[in-house]
Amino acid sequence: MPPHPSPDGPRFATGVLNVNKSAGETSFSVVNRLRRLTGAHRVGHAGTLDPLATGVLPVLFESATRLAEFALKLPKTYVADIHLGFRTATDDAEAEQEPVADPSDVGAHDVEGVLSEFSGRILQHPPAYSAVKLGGKRAYALARAGEATRPAAREVEVYSARLLDFKPGSRAVARIEVRCGSGTYLRSIARDLGERLGVGGYLGRLARTVYGPLTIETAVPPDAIDDADAVRDRLLPAEVILPEMERVRLNVEQEAQVRQGRAVRVLPEPGPGLVRAHDAEGRLIALGHTDPLRRTFVPEKVLS
Repeated sequence: MPPHPSPDGPRFATGVLNVNKSAGETSFSVVNRLRRLTGAHRVGHAGTLDPLATGVLPVLFESATRLAEFALKLPKTYVADIHLGFRTATDDAEAEQEPVADPSDVGAHDVEGVLSEFSGRILQHPPAYSAVKLGGKRAYALARAGEATRPAAREVEVYSARLLDFKPGSRAVARIEVRCGSGTYLRSIARDLGERLGVGGYLGRLARTVYGPLTIETAVPPDAIDDADAVRDRLLPAEVILPEMERVRLNVEQEAQVRQGRAVRVLPEPGPGLVRAHDAEGRLIALGHTDPLRRTFVPEKVLS
């Protein structure tokens, strides 16, 4: 019988589990299963993967869940198959294919030329079937109700986009690799790439291969996780999702003050920007900033 979380019981370990999500399961179902398996009080994921997508899904346990906002800002890398010649209502393989134009005349060089237009800061319309809110309602809910919707374009950042492989013909498929920032929809890239090529396109296979410092090579397959000890043994420290943040060390007295939300003087003095504070044993205690006038570390988010 798996453990059940109890508000009065001991907490599960704090940390990050690098999960290799399988196709067909939702990000929520992965989290729910791990919550039941471990009995952890707080479990969450950073960055939803669609049910058909696979790959790196960071699952955060206990105090690490409070760091999700920082994890979401990390760059991510995807490998995607874009099917040309058709469009779908969902911009992926979940909806019926609608023929647009024969892509037989499209070559790899054509795809590379158009793909180059997707690098940098670009404006992108999220898919009609997405979690974007329109008038307080999710776009997918409005679309399922038959309401014609098109979420407003928003700026996203694509650090690089390159063609990995191309299968020509009447059912051409372009396999691409995209490294991008938060909020980028690969379904939109597939749709827009097909439109610019004049033949239509939708997203097929999608795998997230890199998430910040986490990679698919070190991700844990779901079938390798069968009890709480298996999860605990594979947990990474919470700060793995804070790779660019300066670190300071607190002594026992300073730790006690920081846990009370009080500013402390630390040496050497950290630079500007967000700082992470660790206790004498190296455990992450708090995030905060420096006060240059008082020359102190000021806690903003204290972890339990």
